[in-house]
Amino acid sequence: MEKDYFVNRVSVRNFGVRHIEMEKLTDIIERAMRAPTCGNMQLYSVVVTRDDEMKTKLSAMHFNQPASTGCDVILTICADFNRFTRWCELSNAVPGYDNFHSFVSALTDAVIFAQQIVTIAEMEGLGTCYLGTVNYNAADISALLELPDLVVPVASLAVGYPIGTDQQVERLPVAAVVHLEKYRKDSDEELLALFKDKEECDANKKFVKDNGKQSLASVFTDIRYPKAMNEKVSKDFLKLLESKKFL
Repeated sequence: MEKDYFVNRVSVRNFGVRHIEMEKLTDIIERAMRAPTCGNMQLYSVVVTRDDEMKTKLSAMHFNQPASTGCDVILTICADFNRFTRWCELSNAVPGYDNFHSFVSALTDAVIFAQQIVTIAEMEGLGTCYLGTVNYNAADISALLELPDLVVPVASLAVGYPIGTDQQVERLPVAAVVHLEKYRKDSDEELLALFKDKEECDANKKFVKDNGKQSLASVFTDIRYPKAMNEKVSKDFLKLLESKKFL
C-alpha cells in the first residue's frame, strides 16, 4: 500500500460512462469484508444501485448532486442487525439487539466497511465520493430500498471511473487533531491559528464571498449546517430508528 495514495487521494465527482464490471465490484466488496467488526458479527449490508430507473429515484433523495447523478453505481451501506437477529432466532437463541447500543455497534461496523470499500476501489482505479445526504432522507431511502426492521442506511457512496482531475481540498494541520495523553486545552489564539490556513485558502475565501458572509465559520453555521436543519434531521433520524426497532 503506497503512502502517496493517502496523501494525494481526492473525492471524485466527475465520472465517465464506462461501466464497472460486476465481477470487479463484487471482488472489491468481498475484500472490504475483511474489515474489523464488532465481535465478528459483520453488522452491515450494502445495496448496489445501478439500474437507471432506481438510480434516478435514489439520486433525487441525494438532492441530485452531480456525484450521484453521474456515477455508475450508488452503494448504500446499512447498519444491519436484522440478519444477525434472525440467525439467532433460527438457532433457538434469544437476541437482544433492539436498542441504541446495538445500533451504534452496527453503525461502527458499517462505516468501517464503507471506508474499506473506498480505499480498495480507489486503489483499483475507481473514483468514489461519500454522499452525506444519506442522513437527510434516510427514511425515504429506507422505503425505496425496502429495508426491513433493524436495518438503517448510514453511508452512501457514488462510485465510477473518474474523468479529469478533481481538486484536493485543504485539511487542518495534524496538530489540530493530535492530543498527547490528555485532551489539550488550546487558548483562543492557538485554536484560531489552527484554522488560519483553512480560512486563507482561496477556494474558501471564494466560498465566503459567494455566500455573502463575513467568515468561513458563518457559512457553516448559517448556510451549510444551520441549527434548525440539524435539529430536524436529528428528529427525523430518531423517528426512523424507532420505526426500525432500534429505540
